[in-house]
Amino acid sequence: MKCLLISSQSAEVLFHWTDPEFYQNVQAQYGASQEDGHGLPAFEDSISTLFAPIIISCITMVDRLGDSYTSFTTENNHIYVLHQFDECLYIAVNGDGEEGEGDLRRKIYVMKKMIEVMFGMVTLSSNLLRRELRPQDTEQRARLWEHLQSLLETYSHLRENDQSFLVEAVERLIHPTLCEQCIEFLERRLVQQLNSSVERAGEEVLHAFILVHTKLLAFYSSRNASTLSTSDLLTLIIMSQNMYPSNTDEDDPNPEDIESTSGSGPESFYTPEPSPTDMDSRSSDMPVRESTPLFEFVDPDVQMAEDSLHTLEVPPPDPSTPRRVFLEVSLKDGLFPMMPHSMYCLPLWPGITLVLLTKIPTSAVAMSVYTFLEAFAKLEKRLNEGQEGPAATRGQPTIHDIRSKLDKFIKALGASEIQSAQLQNVWTDFKNRIGRGGPGFNRELIRSCKNMKTQLCGVYRQCFLIESGTADSPRRLSPGLQERAQTMVQDKLMDWKDFLLVKSKRNITMVSYLEDFPGLIHFICVDRSTGQMIAPSLNITERNVSELGKGPLAQFIKSKVWSLVSTTRRYLQKGYSTVTLRDGDFYFCYFLWFENETGYKLEAGDIPVLPDDSAPVGMLAWDYYRKLLRYYSKNHQGEVVKCYELLTVHLGVIPTEVILQHCRQLASKLWEPSRNPLL
Repeated sequence: MKCLLISSQSAEVLFHWTDPEFYQNVQAQYGASQEDGHGLPAFEDSISTLFAPIIISCITMVDRLGDSYTSFTTENNHIYVLHQFDECLYIAVNGDGEEGEGDLRRKIYVMKKMIEVMFGMVTLSSNLLRRELRPQDTEQRARLWEHLQSLLETYSHLRENDQSFLVEAVERLIHPTLCEQCIEFLERRLVQQLNSSVERAGEEVLHAFILVHTKLLAFYSSRNASTLSTSDLLTLIIMSQNMYPSNTDEDDPNPEDIESTSGSGPESFYTPEPSPTDMDSRSSDMPVRESTPLFEFVDPDVQMAEDSLHTLEVPPPDPSTPRRVFLEVSLKDGLFPMMPHSMYCLPLWPGITLVLLTKIPTSAVAMSVYTFLEAFAKLEKRLNEGQEGPAATRGQPTIHDIRSKLDKFIKALGASEIQSAQLQNVWTDFKNRIGRGGPGFNRELIRSCKNMKTQLCGVYRQCFLIESGTADSPRRLSPGLQERAQTMVQDKLMDWKDFLLVKSKRNITMVSYLEDFPGLIHFICVDRSTGQMIAPSLNITERNVSELGKGPLAQFIKSKVWSLVSTTRRYLQKGYSTVTLRDGDFYFCYFLWFENETGYKLEAGDIPVLPDDSAPVGMLAWDYYRKLLRYYSKNHQGEVVKCYELLTVHLGVIPTEVILQHCRQLASKLWEPSRNPLL
């Protein structure tokens, strides 16, 4: 029984996702109330009716008390978590006991992050966002909601099965030689050729990376590119997995290959397959989806069932059509969130994907819009705090400072554009109001600030959302250029693809650590400064066998690790940086600490205590660790401060002093340059 709903203040459904059980429960509840001869109401109407009392009561409390509830539990133990962002109310529900308040709150914030990456600064205007989330065209609305639902399901699946999404950090494949070769290949051949081609239509490749399932094989950013934040990178991995899901049982080679090439320790070696013949090279140019064997002995009934299922599937997205994504950009002038990029997700083989992020020619418009939005938001805040109009406009940056810039910006847009004409009218009205005084001046100026922000977001929408599907379509890397990029990377990795698929499942194993750390069962170490993690693989599938065994034992250890992460986050939220606890036959440890650039451990300081209804601790939905580093660095001016986390699971029979010694040694060993040079 799971549900996620986004609603307007008038109880209009802007998006909903439900699992089959919740869907059937709603249909049964409202189907039974229908009179004879009448069919079931549309599910959207049913769910709106179901949640209307909650939405209305929440909005009423905000209007009359200035506050509202953030969660409650019903008599049948259904948990409801609510959070209002501007005029959009998010409601997450769980009725099967699998998710707590923290899980539901995290789901809400992740959904908000997905919407921000998809719609950019349009999310800063509630009126425009409502129109984007609920298009009038019912078919367009169905497609959009289906896409958002699919993204949410992909995230939920990854968080339940992938350690990198459990701790919200990026995991890299540990093979220094191959990683270095791939990074050099991306820099000197792929990106250079793409950016020098006339077929790029004005777009410039800023970032290129290769994914093996959810793990990063190689990542390259051009010299004039901003650093890609961990939050954005994790979101892009979710989007990539949603486009080309990794079926690990089918994508990976046979279990025999896994056992022979797992690379479980330093003494294990792998010999690549011979290079393909001319015939094989020619066949590699064929589309990936046509590379299945021509003849297979399959049960006819099974084949018929599979064929019928394929007819129901939504056709895969056209990789030549880029997705418009809005990502954070950090420049000398400051931080610019939600800047437009084009994302090209090119499948190389099942489970291996090349992702390109390009800067579009008109991206400077987005930077100008954000600068103006920030100025009007600051002015509106000062006016709401009671400062008089003339005094409020003397902030930094002031409206007087941007007056000429905004005039030039509107002129550059062109008077023929409907949106720019509306912006011009509202801007003229604002300038007229700011020169007048009198009673009610602040209230009128606040209204003008809101109108200016709405119109600026409208210009942004027109430039980067509407045109991206029509007139802007030809302005992209040509299909031929994309195909060449795809072929170049395939040729580079042809001899390694099977090994990479195996390596992604057995990236780091416990075998190489057991001699130095007897009694250690599992660990996760995260560098929060870079957003990267190291952890032994946890494979809980019927085909894969890990050091933890196969079946119930491995699943039991996995559930303990997931529970430990959830517990440590609650303690971290309450201000604790160290947690040790015994659970039956196991002993758990968690440490968070800070180091300077030379690796010297800094003294432990107080960690801020967060309220229970605050944004969840993590890096995907809300970068808690960036805030934490800024908070801690206040007392270490001039130093580069780094933040690390370590979680360990030991057998309970190991003495406590030995466990603590293991933790210290493991923390210093994991990030040694000689061991993992690319981390």
